[in-house]
Amino acid sequence: MKDVLDDIERWRAHGRRVAVATVVDVRGSSPRGLGATMAVSEEGEVAGSVSGGCVEGAVVTVALEVLEGGAPRLCEFGYSDDEAFSVGLTCGGTLTLFVQPLDW
Repeated sequence: MKDVLDDIERWRAHGRRVAVATVVDVRGSSPRGLGATMAVSEEGEVAGSVSGGCVEGAVVTVALEVLEGGAPRLCEFGYSDDEAFSVGLTCGGTLTLFVQPLDW
């Protein structure tokens, strides 16, 4: 989380809404561990990483949807998941992320 705080603060100072995605469960192999965090501004700016790049695009989409609707949600990407293959998660593991909007 510390690696995204400066970006979050800058976005907040400019009045932008922000969503944060955090790895809350890992099963099997994963490029990043529990607690890995990625922040996404309402303009699609990204700070941090939850998977070393393989599912970040899909996570940005979820984060923007969360910002639009306001409800936090869990999402999962896994080796046996068709979407995981399409976004490049081929490490053999499963990631569960909690994506939430930040309230100032």
